[in-house]
Amino acid sequence: MESLIAMIGEHQVILFMLLFTRISGLFAFFPFFSHMSIPISLKTALGLFMTIFLFPLLPATLHVDLNVVSLSLALVSELMIGFLAGLFLTIVLAMLQMAGMQISFVMGFTMASVIDPQTSTSIPLMSQFLSLIGLMVVLAFNGHHQMLLFIVDSLSLVPLGGFYPDQNILAYLARAVTGMFVYGFILSFPILAISLLLDLVFGMLMKTMPQFNLLVVGFPIKIMVSFVVLIAILASMMFVFKKEFQEALNHMTILFVH
Repeated sequence: MESLIAMIGEHQVILFMLLFTRISGLFAFFPFFSHMSIPISLKTALGLFMTIFLFPLLPATLHVDLNVVSLSLALVSELMIGFLAGLFLTIVLAMLQMAGMQISFVMGFTMASVIDPQTSTSIPLMSQFLSLIGLMVVLAFNGHHQMLLFIVDSLSLVPLGGFYPDQNILAYLARAVTGMFVYGFILSFPILAISLLLDLVFGMLMKTMPQFNLLVVGFPIKIMVSFVVLIAILASMMFVFKKEFQEALNHMTILFVH
């Protein structure tokens, strides 16, 4: 093994290892690529293939000292790029999950939880429904291609092992998390408003008609009306999601601004 490394060159081996680590962050943290239903062996094989494919594009110089501490910090910084960029996009997907949680609450589907195959966590039914449609929208406008291009462009903007977080990233994440709650409420507001209006109507019916059984008649009507409103606004919800996702893709360039 040492003779093979000596023949290829230490610098080339370290560059290959750092590039493989950066690409591994794509499959570990980015939406769709990090899906739990994709076997780890397939992710590893795709990461190795992309590393071999992109390795000729790397500059010949190495900006990392040849010692254990420097190499360890360089590997952590490469994973940090994938983690932060994936976090930017995951927050946008969480916006749909937040809207789905509020919609599930007013529809009475809070107890109907399912296992999210992407994160292996239990989430409400409507959150899973909106998240899957959101992933379909990402694939429809080639968002997965833009994620791959982000990794390719990062090779020319940030040298391997030379990334470190900046305060601009923390400021953006603070705004993004705030926007996640705001947009989650905005997307679910039509159904929340209709549900509140139905509650007022049912309250007046209960006063005028005491024999009206709210549990038998009211909840099925609320669920039916909520589904009708959801079908009517689903295209608008996905349009807002697409706009925010593309904006998050554009803002990933702040990872390279120091």
